[in-house]
Amino acid sequence: MSISSWPTWAEALAGMNEEDRAAAERLRDRFAESGELEPENAALSEIIEDIPQLARFLALRHIWPRLIDAWATPGALERLPAGARLLATGTDHDDLVKVARSVAYDTVFGLLYLICLGCDDEAAEGSPGWSLMETTPEGELTGRQLDALYEDVLSLDPSGREAGDLFE
Repeated sequence: MSISSWPTWAEALAGMNEEDRAAAERLRDRFAESGELEPENAALSEIIEDIPQLARFLALRHIWPRLIDAWATPGALERLPAGARLLATGTDHDDLVKVARSVAYDTVFGLLYLICLGCDDEAAEGSPGWSLMETTPEGELTGRQLDALYEDVLSLDPSGREAGDLFE
């Protein structure tokens, strides 16, 4: 179902019973409290498509600040011996930050893609696979997969540039 054919938030709520409406509003509020920029759309996607969007968002929301943009914090490059040596030779700090952030982005994207594959296609037949699943707060599996997380990495760039600055 494409998002353009979805009902508006108000239309969706109007079509729900009181219990479902309250649950939808709580879900929207959880998204908003967690920093989702479009909490109503995210909640509607979870409700309409039965995709664990809140779990997806929570799994991904710290990737940019902690794993990619952290390389731009003062002293991050200098903590690496190779980074310190390159800076000592006159390498442009901003260019080196861009390289580090690009490598971090590529690594995150590649890892999330490999997790999505669910198996090692070079392994012997009959080898086990893997899956990333949503859990309840108590750790019980819900049965809903967090699939294709790599598809959302760009859209969560807090700068709004979808990593465009990494490719300049």
